[in-house]
Parts: sequence; C-alpha cells; structure tokens
Amino acid sequence: MTLSPARVPATGVRRLTTTLYGYAFLDDLVLLYPVYALLFADTGLPLWQISSLFALWSLTAVVLEVPSGAWADTVSRRRLLWLGPLLTAAGFALWVTVPSYGSFALGFVLWGAGGALGSGSLEALVYDELERLGAAERYARVMGRTRAARLLATVAAMGLAGPVLALGGYPAVGAASVLACLLAAATATRLPEHRVPAEKGSTRWSATLRAGLAEARGDRAVQGALLLIPAVVAVWGALDEYVSLLIRDLGVADTTVPYLVLLVWATVTVGSLFAGPAERLGTRGLAALIAGSALALAVGAGVRTPAGIALVGLAFAGFQLAEVLVDVRLQHRIEDARRATLTSVASLGTELATVAVFGLYALLGAAMAHSTVFVILSAPYLVTALVLARGSGRARNESPRERPRTQ
Repeated sequence: MTLSPARVPATGVRRLTTTLYGYAFLDDLVLLYPVYALLFADTGLPLWQISSLFALWSLTAVVLEVPSGAWADTVSRRRLLWLGPLLTAAGFALWVTVPSYGSFALGFVLWGAGGALGSGSLEALVYDELERLGAAERYARVMGRTRAARLLATVAAMGLAGPVLALGGYPAVGAASVLACLLAAATATRLPEHRVPAEKGSTRWSATLRAGLAEARGDRAVQGALLLIPAVVAVWGALDEYVSLLIRDLGVADTTVPYLVLLVWATVTVGSLFAGPAERLGTRGLAALIAGSALALAVGAGVRTPAGIALVGLAFAGFQLAEVLVDVRLQHRIEDARRATLTSVASLGTELATVAVFGLYALLGAAMAHSTVFVILSAPYLVTALVLARGSGRARNESPRERPRTQ
C-alpha cells in the first residue's frame, strides 16, 4: 500500500525522534558520573591532580569543539555520533582496568573528544532532518524532550550507581558505563541522515571552517544568537556542580542531600518537556523567562531552607528551557552547510564562559557562603534579560528568513 504524503513525514519524524531519544538516554546513562571522583581519590590521587583532570577535560573540549563542528559539516554527521560514544567507552574502560593518573588523563581526553564529535553534529542532523520532512517547527519540542531523556538517564545513573558499586565495585560500574556507550553507538547508526556529505579533503574541511567563521563575523543576527547561548548556559551550567554543596550548607543530614539533588533535577527534567509551547514566547517572553528564573535562583538560594531548593530547581528548569529556545534561534539563522560549525562555535563560547564562572566561583566561595555566591551569580541573567527586552523592538523588524518561527 502506498503511504499518503501526510503519512510519510509523520512516519519519518517518528523514526527520527524515537531513535534520537533512545540515543540521548543511553549516551548519558553513565554510572561512573556520580562516583568517578571517588575512584580517583581511592586510587590515591591528591586534590590537585583530580582538579587537573577536570581542567584537561575542559581543555580538550575547547580545542576540539570548533574543528569537530567543521568536520561534521564535511562528512557524515551520523558517523561522528556513533564514533563519539566509542571513544568515551574506551576511556571508561581504561579507568577501571588500569587505574592511574595517566589512564585517567587519557580517558578524559577520549571522553572530551567523544563529546566534541557529538556537539553540533546532533543539533545539525536533527534540524536538517526535520526541515527535510517539513517539520522544522517541531525542533524546540524535539530537543526539549531530548534533553529530558538525557536528564532522566542522569537521574537513573545516580540511582543505579550505588547498588552496582556495592555489588561489583568500580569494575562493575565501569562495565555498565561502557555497555551504555556501546549501546548508544549502536543506536546512533540507526539515526536517519539524508544529507549528502561534502567532498573529502582537508582543503574542503578548512574551507567549511573559514566559511562558518565568516558567516559568524558578517551576520549580526548570527552574532547575537551565538553570544546569547553562552550568556544563558554558562552560569547555571557551572552552578549545577555546586548544588550538593549548597544543600549541605543548609544543615540537613548528608543522607538527605541526594534526595534534594534529585528534586532539583526532576524539576529540570519536567521543565524540558515544555520547550515546544515555550517557543511561542518570543523575545520579550524569553527575557521574562530568564529574569523570572534569575529571581527564583536568588530567592531560592538566599532563603537557605530546603523549600528554597525547590525554587533553585524551578530556576534551573527555566534556564534549561531558555537554553533550548536560544539554540532554536541560532538554528533558524544559520545556513545548512555550516550548521554544525556554528553550533560548535556557540558551544566553544559556552565552554570558555563556564570555565570563567568556575574561576569566579572559586574566588567568591573562598570568602562567602555558597548561598551568597548563588545569589550574586544570578545577576548576569538579569543583565541578559534586560538586553533581550531592549532589543525586542529591533528583532520585530528582522526578515522572515532570519526569524521564521522564534518571534
């Protein structure tokens, strides 16, 4: 039986999203997440060496982010999406089979490289496939659910890590993490990709990179979208590493801390599911969302009570929504041939800004309570919201090509 024209896109979207959500879940179902710092410490590494490993991880992402994006615009994006988890799996296997500083360092390089291969490639593949199916307007909803799948996997990993560690120690936790990566790689091979890769050769790759950077320099709408992503993502992306410390400073029992952390991330997960409806907010609505989330963060951290942690979770959910929406704005403004390159430029900016936030947090935290630092770091979001609100009048005059669905 021949499918009707309406049926073909629906079937194609369903195949894309089902595979995508499975891939996202497996890619973040890493049981080593909540315990790898313990592994490093139990191996005998001092704090400075552990900190240097985290720095190496970030440095790898910074160095490879943009080149890998240009590569994704030159070759098959699906290929990079299955290659990335294989590199990560190799790094995790090293950690638990030959635990040492050198193995941990190499593992972080492999993990950072694997993440760089997927950053930009995934967003570009999904947007192009949806656009081919005439369903580009679903991008925000699809990516919101993708992020929710990742968050669910992270929560599941937190819940499973303890029992698996008790049963089989670090080797069992490592084996489960490697298995999840291998399953993610296998799932990535099922992602649809109808885009024809550019011709091979280093000249073509370098030309793609130069063209992408030229577009970023020459188009003010693209520049604004590129700057908005790190402005929204970097601060809360750094603060989430300190949530457990914020909670412990409330004076609650240590056994209560994981439950409040789960409350925060459960709220963020639910918030991700509203990305589709939130796309209708427009620029002023996005500014209001960011400002409201900043106020919730400041009040939630400032009251120093368990109830306040629920407000912190609500703030993070708002920032998560805003993160999806600013990604949508960028995707609508860039050309298909350089989509992964420019998405990776935005990710590079986010990485650099996040490292700066880590440094600022360390300086402020040396003399202030965690709650005070959280309140102070809510301020940049109010500035971002103000800039967005003031620029909304100018945004209404953009052409339909630049803003087909975001305003």
